[in-house]
Amino acid sequence: MPTQSDMTTHLDTGVLDLLQHQVAVFARRAEQTRLGGVGQARNSMDRAAYLLLNRLDQEGPMGVKALAAGMGIDSSTVTRQVAPLVDSGMVKRTSHPEDGRAVVLQLSPRGKARLEEVRSSRRALMAQVTDGWTAEEQDIFCDLLTRFNAALAAVHAPVPQAASAS
Repeated sequence: MPTQSDMTTHLDTGVLDLLQHQVAVFARRAEQTRLGGVGQARNSMDRAAYLLLNRLDQEGPMGVKALAAGMGIDSSTVTRQVAPLVDSGMVKRTSHPEDGRAVVLQLSPRGKARLEEVRSSRRALMAQVTDGWTAEEQDIFCDLLTRFNAALAAVHAPVPQAASAS
């Protein structure tokens, strides 16, 4: 298997330097705008809140462990991030329909409405930022960014522990 050093020597380090720089600039710009939309009345939302609400909207009610596993973070992080969403009424804690002892997190109507406000504002921002791009360029960018994010997720995924020898 090639080492990190082997892979770098086979790639153009100038392109890699430019890529890492552009990713850093993108991260700063994304944080500056919080990808919150356009105009005076930005419709921003904390990144963690957006990702949690979005997952609950797309996949439906689920427990903390399932939510954490799906997001690639630990349960304590989800619990901490969900607390203000519950306090603000955007997420409801309910009993599991099959096991009343278990708690399920569910997007509330208020959370659904707020999420749609943010999505709409972000769509407007993406339209503004990509104004002048062809539909093909937008598709290519989405495909490449999706691929890039998947590769980053794979790099950061926990390595499964091998079963101990008996």
